[in-house]
Amino acid sequence: MNAVPALSEAHTSFRIDRKLPALPARVFAAWSRAEAKQAWFSCHDDWRNAGYALDFRVGGSEYNEVRDRDGVAHVFRAHFLDIVPDRRIVYAYELLLGERRISVSLVTVAFQPDAGGTLMSFTEQVVFLDGHADDGERREGTEVGLDRLAAWLGAPPAD
Repeated sequence: MNAVPALSEAHTSFRIDRKLPALPARVFAAWSRAEAKQAWFSCHDDWRNAGYALDFRVGGSEYNEVRDRDGVAHVFRAHFLDIVPDRRIVYAYELLLGERRISVSLVTVAFQPDAGGTLMSFTEQVVFLDGHADDGERREGTEVGLDRLAAWLGAPPAD
């Protein structure tokens, strides 16, 4: 018999700021176009893609499923709540490990013109569910993904 995890909620939030050497329209396109997003939106080189879809509009959704080395599915399902072209994206997403929902988040990504480039801020408010512990892994994974975005745009990784 499988034990059912105790119900619990653990809340946290974090913000990551990046100066990127591309204008806001190009950075926004990296988030809003499926081909571009797939090129940088990952944090593990050795995981295999098992499905991706992007319907980038208010009320639209994004789906990304990857499989780790053991074949376990990591599923990202997002819904877009607010989009201001070249300025802001707000979305809510859930993260599943196999069939188990491990977290739910609200994310705001803001873009500001800055000396021929873009100052991008990424803010995530997250609740980890039913005993799932994070220990900074979510922020770390997000940092890796944003390093990939910077590299895709032609910027050096953050310090």
